Amino acid sequence: MLKKIKDSLVGTKEAEVKTDAVAKKAPKSDAATVAKMKDEMTLTDEQKASVMGKLSATMKNPPMIGDLVEGPVIAIEKSSVFIDLAPFGTGIIYGREFITARDVIKKINVGDVVAAKIVDNAHKEGYYELSLKEARQALIWSEAESAIKEKKTLELLVKEANKGGLLIEWQGIVGFLPASQLKAEHYPRVGDGDKDKILDELKKLVGTRLAVSIITADPKEGKLIFSEKGQETKEKEKIVSKYEMGDTVEGTVTGVVDFGVFVKLEEGLEGLVHISEIDWGLVDDPRNFVKVGQKIKAKIIEIKEGKISLSLKQMKSNPWTEASKKYKKDQAVSGVIIKFNKHGALASIEEGVAGLVHVSEFGSEEKLRKALELGKTYDFKITLFDPKEQKMALAYGGEKK
Repeated sequence: MLKKIKDSLVGTKEAEVKTDAVAKKAPKSDAATVAKMKDEMTLTDEQKASVMGKLSATMKNPPMIGDLVEGPVIAIEKSSVFIDLAPFGTGIIYGREFITARDVIKKINVGDVVAAKIVDNAHKEGYYELSLKEARQALIWSEAESAIKEKKTLELLVKEANKGGLLIEWQGIVGFLPASQLKAEHYPRVGDGDKDKILDELKKLVGTRLAVSIITADPKEGKLIFSEKGQETKEKEKIVSKYEMGDTVEGTVTGVVDFGVFVKLEEGLEGLVHISEIDWGLVDDPRNFVKVGQKIKAKIIEIKEGKISLSLKQMKSNPWTEASKKYKKDQAVSGVIIKFNKHGALASIEEGVAGLVHVSEFGSEEKLRKALELGKTYDFKITLFDPKEQKMALAYGGEKK
């Protein structure tokens, strides 16, 4: 529906007008003649069948400011255009609206059916003041909303890149494609997260065409957001259908970033090992565990919307299971300090099993760090032990002798 109105902005000679003889007799600057022609004009069959024609036929009240209307051009003057809006009156494009739309106006002729937006209804001679430019913008944003509902795929050219993503133009509107909405194969995998390196990777996509969909259209803010993931999800869902949760798979590490590891399982399909699923023990940096190009085995722990989540640690036995047989609350243990955080210090009592020594035991973080050193072993007492939740709290007992 909206496409037809939009296509008619330039229009074709769809409306019947009076004979050339009558048109030649009517001076273009004679408002009375224009009004007379308007009064004699009736909607043609084509108009009645059109989107705006049907709307006009059912309207009980005259159109209001902001409404989109459609009608045949009945006169073109040096600085104004008159459009028949039967049965409600005549519209006029003049002044600033004429200037901003002059490139379009050059292409239209008397008899062409055009769509416009009413911007004022208080003209001194009773005309509806119209805008072609605003009508075109309104129709484009409406088309964008339709594209979202229909999940339409658009092949668009990448115009520019910045550190956050790509700039893409559609229908004269520049939209944004965030890096987070890129396909896995286009995502800038910069190991150290350097923004300049990310920009260099994104710039490689400038000048290429991407299959994208519109996910946000906000005409008030002039905001148009694209995503490349919609099409990717459809393709992935077909490939993923042969995998099941719990499967053990083998793949190649294609990227290592702060939050995890990307693993290529087959052409067109990658899985992600989140940092929390790399090892049972403390993982500060995934790069210390795997390297790009390395072949690894992992377990599928989730399949959702064409995405596969993997686990490396679940390929090993859970150390907390064995720990539950050996440790209990109030038991004395020894542990090595492996990390400090805002809550205190983490002490490992064996591989993959660590507990928190809370800062409140020492009064301040400064005192805690003076009493405990990274890599040193100390005596503790277990004050909380929950192997199912993998939680343990420790009370400081002094440096191990």
